[in-house]
Amino acid sequence: MLKFNREREVAAKEKKLFKFMKSNKIDTLLLSNLNNFAWITGGGDSHVRLSQTGGICTAVFSSGKKYIVTSNIEGGRVMDEEVKGLGYTLKSHNWWEESKKEEIIKGLAGNGVLASDDGLFGTKNVDSGLMQLRIILASEDIKKYKWLGKKAGKAMAKVCKKIKLGSREDDVTAALAKELFKDGIQPTVLLMAQEDRVSKYRHPVSTQTTINKYIMVVLCAKKWGLVANMTRMVHFGPVPQELKNKHAAVLKVDATFNLSSKIGASIGEVFKKGQAAYKETGFANEWTLHHQGGPTGYNEREYKGSPDSKEIIQGNMAFAWNPSITGTKCEDTVLLRKNGKIEVLTPTPNWPMVTVKVGKETLERPEILVR
Repeated sequence: MLKFNREREVAAKEKKLFKFMKSNKIDTLLLSNLNNFAWITGGGDSHVRLSQTGGICTAVFSSGKKYIVTSNIEGGRVMDEEVKGLGYTLKSHNWWEESKKEEIIKGLAGNGVLASDDGLFGTKNVDSGLMQLRIILASEDIKKYKWLGKKAGKAMAKVCKKIKLGSREDDVTAALAKELFKDGIQPTVLLMAQEDRVSKYRHPVSTQTTINKYIMVVLCAKKWGLVANMTRMVHFGPVPQELKNKHAAVLKVDATFNLSSKIGASIGEVFKKGQAAYKETGFANEWTLHHQGGPTGYNEREYKGSPDSKEIIQGNMAFAWNPSITGTKCEDTVLLRKNGKIEVLTPTPNWPMVTVKVGKETLERPEILVR
């Protein structure tokens, strides 16, 4: 397992958090959402159900102190396995007395100003501000993200190279989930579409449908709160020319989005360059059929880019642009380094690649894997 300096990471993040609280005149801050809990604890996990977004506990920051507020069911495990050594004090209530949670938190807060990441108990929701803290990745975040991306890419390549004709979409889903869970990675999104469904649906939830010619495999994989996102295409036998043309076009759009993600540019400016690439390749309106992705990190997407997005790009931000043209798609998680270089975090070993040129820059992008 990857080794990283969790204490140093947490100390730096808490410094940013307390500065945020001071500048926003917040006396007590409540963090309950999985993404913020993972971010502030250096990878702590507060889920029980894979489908939840709010965690089983609330981290409370007040008067320079920090607490975990949760039920007697969860308290022991969270303190032993998720925040051990990080200086939290446990405040628990009986599971059948959920109303006591508010009483405990208000007792910790006193008469000061409360805020939260989810509007808990009618508090002011400041999650948009917290996003600005977590979206710039720390060195330990990057170390973990690279490990996660490499593992996710390896699992994707291994499974895609073993898909058999006549298998079902759900067989691929099961195989990929198995590979990920071996490394303690949670698949938060697994979309599969064989040749008929891939041209009909942009979000094809996996089914029992049989694969006869072609499949699109979409993955979002999470560990330590970070999410690696990627899509790969697999075709059995020679790829029809129409599909080749579409895939070449989507790679051009993908490379345009990624290489245009420059420090100081706005997300809207990048988006418009992606739109221009769609038009240049002969597929001007395809961008309207599905969102194009955007910044990622502690969410599958921290927010979706659009032509009107005003947010300014900074170094050490991660992106998951996912352009699609009916029948095909391209997606990887990339890191924009502070030196302006793009680094792909989700490589697939021994996958056929093609060099795509955008202006004077180039980027290696994944071809359709022919089986």
